[in-house]
Amino acid sequence: MGFTSFVGRVLFASVFILSAWQEYNEFGIDGGPAAKAFRPKYNVFTKHIISYMGLQVPAVDVKHFIMAAIVLKSVGGLLFILGSSFGAFLLLLHLTFTTPILYDFYNYDIEKTQFVNLFVKFTQNLALFGALLFFLEMKNSLTRKLSKKKATKSKTH
Repeated sequence: MGFTSFVGRVLFASVFILSAWQEYNEFGIDGGPAAKAFRPKYNVFTKHIISYMGLQVPAVDVKHFIMAAIVLKSVGGLLFILGSSFGAFLLLLHLTFTTPILYDFYNYDIEKTQFVNLFVKFTQNLALFGALLFFLEMKNSLTRKLSKKKATKSKTH
């Protein structure tokens, strides 16, 4: 099962690592195509936060946000391949901040093609989020079981 688990983690993390590699190669001076796609969606998202919640969102350079996403995906993916819970947390952090901004299906009419495309990608990211939560819980439950087994076995001479 160890090898199968490793292959599964490699395949899962490849989604994040390959995405980070592509964004890194296209980054350029202005953040590349990722920044150009992200900037208008981020502006709409911040307007929603300000108008509905009354919270002031700090100004963020989108280029820095893309750089942070590249780091989170690459480092998180590599650590996840090694079976690290911290890697899974980094990937969860990335999904938490990017999914509602990038896949803003809620800004489109339900009958539009754009709505369907964004909603499908949003739900795919939710599935990735759920898989990471599942991984973390399995890792925690395995740790708890191992600690209980070690505590109950006592040697008598």
